[in-house]
Amino acid sequence: MTTTRARGVLFVHSSPRALCPHLEWAIGSALGYPVNCRWEEQPVLPGTLRAEMEWMGPVGSGAAIASSLRGWEHLRYEVTEEPTPGSDGGRWMHTPDLGVFFAQTDSSGNIVVPEDRIRYALEVAQGNAEEISRELRVALGGAWDDELEAFRHAGDERSVVWLHRVG
Repeated sequence: MTTTRARGVLFVHSSPRALCPHLEWAIGSALGYPVNCRWEEQPVLPGTLRAEMEWMGPVGSGAAIASSLRGWEHLRYEVTEEPTPGSDGGRWMHTPDLGVFFAQTDSSGNIVVPEDRIRYALEVAQGNAEEISRELRVALGGAWDDELEAFRHAGDERSVVWLHRVG
């Protein structure tokens, strides 16, 4: 039986220095192979480090990585898993204050909001445009994006990570 392989990227946006070896162990346990991240200073939050790492593993590894990092205090991260034939992609975002957010993604990495979630937003909003906007922002993980945006830009001087074409 052939296992479909997935690939993705892990962005540790901020981690206390003492936590970094434990994170590498947790990530390696989730992937089934040892990992060594290249840690750099995080200028947005002095005293913390950041890392980016491409990964490859069985479909569902993105969820396994996100789960292995869940609950670590003072940790901000994002995990992406690219879609594969027969499997949706995903994005997991975590902040200490908000916890974990998950969304399905398309082949370009865009968040896909399911039909039932849109229907719920319309139902709750009862025609109020501001409420529809608020509900869709929740569905897109707007609060997580707001909190992580400054941390994302801390790596702007680094090389670009290209997503690979599916199919």
